[in-house]
Amino acid sequence: MSEPATNRATASPWQPRSAWGGAVRAGRHGTAQGPAGIRLTPRNGFGLATLIAAEGKEADLQAALTKCLGLSLPEAGAAHLEGERGLIWSAPGQWLAVAPSPHDLRELPDALRGIAAVTDQSDSRALVRVSGPQARAMLAKGVAVDLHPRAFGPCRAAVTSIAHIGVQLWQRDAGPTYDIAVARSFAGSFWHWLEHAAAEFGTEVEGVSGH
Repeated sequence: MSEPATNRATASPWQPRSAWGGAVRAGRHGTAQGPAGIRLTPRNGFGLATLIAAEGKEADLQAALTKCLGLSLPEAGAAHLEGERGLIWSAPGQWLAVAPSPHDLRELPDALRGIAAVTDQSDSRALVRVSGPQARAMLAKGVAVDLHPRAFGPCRAAVTSIAHIGVQLWQRDAGPTYDIAVARSFAGSFWHWLEHAAAEFGTEVEGVSGH
């Protein structure tokens, strides 16, 4: 006898999907000679939120963020990072908060009430980590800022474009390692550019999940 319909679990047709789903394949790509010069790591499950300070409230915002996140507000063109948490400068009076998961930023709206506008961006942007000895050379093919170490080093950030796609970019370390956030709707097009730009160096795609 079949189980009554009222007792059968109903699977939801709405399932979470990675912004990189359908575009990314794990493994080695591009030239096969020698070690990979580029590592691409799509990020999933992270937390992002934009913070816009109320007029005259930047000092209060600084104090509140130090209490909530243990991080200070970075100056223009900079990022303050501790592991996978950070604050990234976005524009005058605006910053991007980054965390391992959206849950880690859940207290910000209440903590910053009357001080700053907080908008969750976790599902509206795609995030990828670019690293390896040829990461700078590869990004220089399309990025609209000077990535030379004298001009752009660890904890530097920019809102710019890569291959005519708007991005927010910050350098994590001298490796170099970069994190790049792009509007979710452009994730497939941006990944297509990354694959082609990195092919000559040999690319290792890691951490593919949630597709």
